[in-house]
Amino acid sequence: MADTNAPKPSSSVKLVLLGEAAVGKSSLVLRFVNNDFQENKEPTIGAAFLTQKCNLPTRTIKFEIWDTAGQERFASLAPMYYRNAQAALVVYDLTKPTSLIKAKHWVAELQRQASPGIVIALVGNKLDLTSDSAGSAEASGGGDDNAEDSGDARKISTDEAKAYAEEEGLLFFETSAKTGHNVTEVFTAIANAIPETSLKSARGPGASHAGVSRTEEQRVNLNGPRDLDAKEGCAC
Repeated sequence: MADTNAPKPSSSVKLVLLGEAAVGKSSLVLRFVNNDFQENKEPTIGAAFLTQKCNLPTRTIKFEIWDTAGQERFASLAPMYYRNAQAALVVYDLTKPTSLIKAKHWVAELQRQASPGIVIALVGNKLDLTSDSAGSAEASGGGDDNAEDSGDARKISTDEAKAYAEEEGLLFFETSAKTGHNVTEVFTAIANAIPETSLKSARGPGASHAGVSRTEEQRVNLNGPRDLDAKEGCAC
């Protein structure tokens, strides 16, 4: 008879966030890691590194999260962060059409240059600025052709982005880092989508147990990652 009290296997997953500046990448990570939101968060310089655990029924996934800067001057650094990544969040702003164009650029680059089999999630953020902020778009299939008539700030329809995601084989979510809507669901879906064969065991004697302290954000030197000794965060 199996020991139901035995610790679940724990695996580390390298995850990178990509997207145009100010779409809310850092806010999504902050909401996931610390369940917090900062209204006027400073732009990321280079990249930030955080960790958080996600408890699945049969295993624990420890996300090693690289939150990259969205400014164009940092774009050339991106390959350093998505190299060997097993997952990526490509984020756009539901109120800014150009951000979806940029997101599609990142998806194409990941498909060309990132690890084969990388799990990519396309995430439309700032759902709180739309008329369906309570999630009604998802429940109804996402139609919002009359968004502008209703004073909605939405400029990218759910149907348009979802169709693109399905065509490219991406996970798709609309989120609000401000309210927390769908944020944990994104990371849980990614954790479930990572193939067993691409998982590596988490290091450390306590790797299979969730930590109790909040993850500390680590700013990364632009010459490359170093001193990545972030504390583990609470399980999601």
